[in-house]
This record gives sequence, structure tokens and C-alpha cells, in this order.
Amino acid sequence: MSKPTEQGAPRKRFRHVMRVGWADCDPARIAFTGRIPYWALEAIDAWWQECVGPDWYELNVDRGFGTPFVHMSLNFRSPVTPRHALECEVRLLALGNSSIRHWVAGRQDGVLCFEGEFVSVFVESQSLKSRRPPADLLEILESL
Repeated sequence: MSKPTEQGAPRKRFRHVMRVGWADCDPARIAFTGRIPYWALEAIDAWWQECVGPDWYELNVDRGFGTPFVHMSLNFRSPVTPRHALECEVRLLALGNSSIRHWVAGRQDGVLCFEGEFVSVFVESQSLKSRRPPADLLEILESL
């Protein structure tokens, strides 16, 4: 699990730890490729909740806007297996007028397994029209 922090408090390093199970693996006994972006997105969702305040569910359901992804890129460095916990580090790389870019690195036992960039845009939940982040969240995001 992520280490709790005061909502909105600036943090240089955010880490989200999760368990990799046997069901996450393919016949080669390493993590199924499709699980890698899933874990990265889970870590970004945890980053939202711990560093900004609301998670994606709250943003969409309670606040009326979302952050769908428009770009993802991943580089695989070493296989992910069930032998060790997977620690994902999340950093905010850039904040645009209506976009946000994160970097995520996944490590097991200190070994870099994958890293990538994830870009999403702020949109109204119903119309999916682009928008700026709400002022209260923009203030927190700019401090990060």
C-alpha cells in the first residue's frame, strides 16, 4: 500500500507497492504484458488519492470530470514475477492547460522492471469536452 500523506502535501517521491500473483503471469512464468499498464494506472490512481486528494472514482462521480488517457509509452527493462513485491514510483512530469503527464517506474527487489510516460486530459465527464482542472486541484497540482 501507499504511505499515507497529508492531502495535497508536496512530495518528491511517491511509491505504491502491490503484490504480483501467479494469476498475473503468462505461460512463460513472468507477468502478462497487459498487466504492466494496469499496475502503472493503479499507481497513478493511488497518486491522485494520496497526493492530490480525490481518486479517479471521486473525480468522475462526485466532481463531474475525468482524466482519460491520450498517450501511454512503456519500456520494459526486466521481467516482473511473483517473487517480489512490485513498487511503482509515480512522478508528475508536466501540467498543461488541460493535460497532465506522469512518469511511472516499476521495480522489484531494487531492479527496474519497466518505466513509462502517461498523458491524460481533463474532460467534463458527460460531454468528454476538454477543460482546465478545477481551481482547487490546480493549486495542489502546481505545488507538486
